[in-house]
Amino acid sequence: MRRTPFPLHSVDRPPASDSHLWQTLKKLLPYLWQYKWRVLLALSCLFGAKMANVAVPLVFKEMIDDLSRGQQALVLPALLLVLYGTLRFSTSLFTEMREILFARVSQRAVRRISLEVFRHLHELSLRFHLERQTGGVSRDIERGSRSISSLISYTLYSILPTLVEISLVLGILLVRYEAAFVAITLVSLIAYVAFTVKVSNWRIAIRRKVNETDSAANTRAVDSLLNYETVKYFNNEEYEAQRYDQQMQQWEDAATRSQVSLSWLNLGQQLIIALGVTAMMWRAASGVVNGSMTIGDLVLVNAFLIQLYMPLNFLGVVYREIRQCLTDIERMFGLLAVHREVADAADAIALPAGPVQICFGAVDFSYEPNRQILHAVDFAIPAGRTVAVVGESGSGKSTLARLLYRFYDVSGGQIRINGNDLRRITQASLRAAIGIVPQDTVLFNDTIYSNIQYGRPQATRSEVVAAAAAAQLSAFIELLPEGYETRVGERGLKLSGGEKQRVAIARALLKNPPVLIFDEATSALDSKTEKAIQASLDSAARGRTTLVIAHRLSTVMNADQILVMDGGRIIERGMHQQLLDSGGVYAQMWALQQQEEATAACARS
Repeated sequence: MRRTPFPLHSVDRPPASDSHLWQTLKKLLPYLWQYKWRVLLALSCLFGAKMANVAVPLVFKEMIDDLSRGQQALVLPALLLVLYGTLRFSTSLFTEMREILFARVSQRAVRRISLEVFRHLHELSLRFHLERQTGGVSRDIERGSRSISSLISYTLYSILPTLVEISLVLGILLVRYEAAFVAITLVSLIAYVAFTVKVSNWRIAIRRKVNETDSAANTRAVDSLLNYETVKYFNNEEYEAQRYDQQMQQWEDAATRSQVSLSWLNLGQQLIIALGVTAMMWRAASGVVNGSMTIGDLVLVNAFLIQLYMPLNFLGVVYREIRQCLTDIERMFGLLAVHREVADAADAIALPAGPVQICFGAVDFSYEPNRQILHAVDFAIPAGRTVAVVGESGSGKSTLARLLYRFYDVSGGQIRINGNDLRRITQASLRAAIGIVPQDTVLFNDTIYSNIQYGRPQATRSEVVAAAAAAQLSAFIELLPEGYETRVGERGLKLSGGEKQRVAIARALLKNPPVLIFDEATSALDSKTEKAIQASLDSAARGRTTLVIAHRLSTVMNADQILVMDGGRIIERGMHQQLLDSGGVYAQMWALQQQEEATAACARS
């Protein structure tokens, strides 16, 4: 499968071309053909149902002819009555058997494709996820998954049965009656289908406008409600209502045009049906008058036409929906085609358990070709030691952590783990060996307990509680009515910044990895809590290879080595006292922070 290097966003596009539609079908078929025996049996049931359905009017014709010859209902052949009831039941029986046989096929296909897309999205680089539109990607997956079931339903339960029934009816008309009946039926069907397809294609643009205006109105409403407090702050309720009504007015106009065009479509379809039925009945009535046909034949021809035209009434809707389904499925398959920027090498090895040594060797890195972030960064973290990185915002500190996690690959130089190039180590084993406390902690919309346990899902409750205690969370959790079962809300919004950061610390401690990264791990904590947690972090880092990224210099005083970065370069390195004695940038930063803390302490007193 060819990969595209660009992230796909969910946007309203024109209908896919026929070549793209066929390519989408070719990609979908292997997922269905995995259960080929179920598919074949389901198709057999489909043919059985249609044969029984077509046979019903034939039996009914014989009953009418028997009655028209003067026989009484009581003396009708019992076999015809039994056969009529059996055929009626067989139509439903075969239809439901088809549903039963195919249910597993369609649902399993949806499950497999959705899972494949989900896994692939997690394998894509951080660059893709920073650039993507979460709502758009989610909508592509949702619509694509739903469209697989819909496409199968429309094809297997609408289009294919109708084609089978048309073939059977035309065959019977050709064998039993004159060719004029077949000609009238074919002309009517071709005119009906051509008119429906042409008008439906014209209506696609109208329907797309309805969807666009509906999505825009929904987006406006959701955005306003999410910013409820801001609306209240500025007393802008009426302003928001007017903006929402403007979007709804556009939707109203588009929806009205859509409904009117649908009415014209229906009128045209019914006119073609009426002309076809009239021509057929005229020929049949003429046959009855001249004696070449019976009353039963007249009823039979009429019943066949009704059976054919009833499913065709929905052809416009089915045709439009099938094209939309294929377009939605194509978008979901498009996600699978997005290139994995960071992938394991074919000969990648798993990182062995045990102490870890990290070495950055003349590392260059750029997020964009014209904007280099790191310049020849060179340092090592011996196994079991702690290296701290400090510097102004934008100096490249957090980029070091992203490269170590291999969210991106270096542009130049290399990162070595225990002497092996990072790119030769499997991503799964690398990330299993690293625990991180990020600056911006985002939690799952679940309980506090589940969010801590996420660090090691197989951990016992006592281990989770111990990690929470080490992160100074126990006292806070005990005050909550539901304790560890308290839900934290979307992205953890029910917790303060400091509380979320402590959950992240507990999660990292629970993982118990040989490598720890603290990326501004205490930035959201007050001074008192920071001092309490700093002791826990120092204890957790003992014996582990640790990278500390910090703004507060007081948190890195005990590091084995401190790196000072500026503009993506290391401009100073050494231990805390050495850097102070040198009187360079670090010493200036230390003096400035000490002055700020003294000023803050005076203000509090």
